[in-house]
Amino acid sequence: MSYLSKIPLNPRRRTAASLLSSPHRLHAAVLAGLAVQPVTERVLWRVEHDTPHRAEILALTESRPSWQHLVDEAGWPGADGGTPLIADYTPLLERITLGKEFGFRLTANPVQTVPRPTKPSEQQDARLKAHAHRPDATDRRPRGFRVAHRTAAQQLSWLLARAERHGFTIPDASLDPPAPGVEADGPITPGPAVSIVSRDILRFTKHRGGPRVTLSTATFEGRLRVTDPDALRVALLTGIGPAKGYGQGLLTLAPAEAMAEATHA
Repeated sequence: MSYLSKIPLNPRRRTAASLLSSPHRLHAAVLAGLAVQPVTERVLWRVEHDTPHRAEILALTESRPSWQHLVDEAGWPGADGGTPLIADYTPLLERITLGKEFGFRLTANPVQTVPRPTKPSEQQDARLKAHAHRPDATDRRPRGFRVAHRTAAQQLSWLLARAERHGFTIPDASLDPPAPGVEADGPITPGPAVSIVSRDILRFTKHRGGPRVTLSTATFEGRLRVTDPDALRVALLTGIGPAKGYGQGLLTLAPAEAMAEATHA
């Protein structure tokens, strides 16, 4: 069984501000909500900033969690709207059927693998130097390096290229008729029903004095059509892309009707 939680945080509290500034600290705080330690189950999470002066963590866990520590230290203890919501994820998984459409949101770390980065990070530079000092360095190439996609076009292409393997396609967006008196210069071809609603670059360290971690992230919103229910369930439960421990990869679904209403509101 799996559980999807929504945990409200108060960004004006010191602990909340500290957690929200570091995916490494926030990941540890999320894992602290599980009773079985050390945590061996798959945990996915992401931060939502849809409401001013408020942040929310969405967390997907295999066991039922307790978020009281986050409420007490970083939330609104005792306040209306300050109680975390925890829902059984099974009903959603059972509603996934071939051909059904859903609205979706995904925050991910779109990357590509290259033989050698043009601007290596500290960790990548250390790997290259270590490889160069190996006795067999001339005979063996170093394993590939993950390099972030930087542009919105690259990030959209990254998602579209992976959709099918994760059990869905992104249909074409519907086109609204032109306004009265406005004529198009030529035929208008609809693109895929997905857009990037936010992009960010996260920079943080795991430990004081340690190397800096840099993640390029993109949040996608759109509409998907199920092509392989089992593969999509796996994607929902295990995530899409790398950096899952840093709040990336959690795919969430909503009824397509609700997504359409929100888009035209």
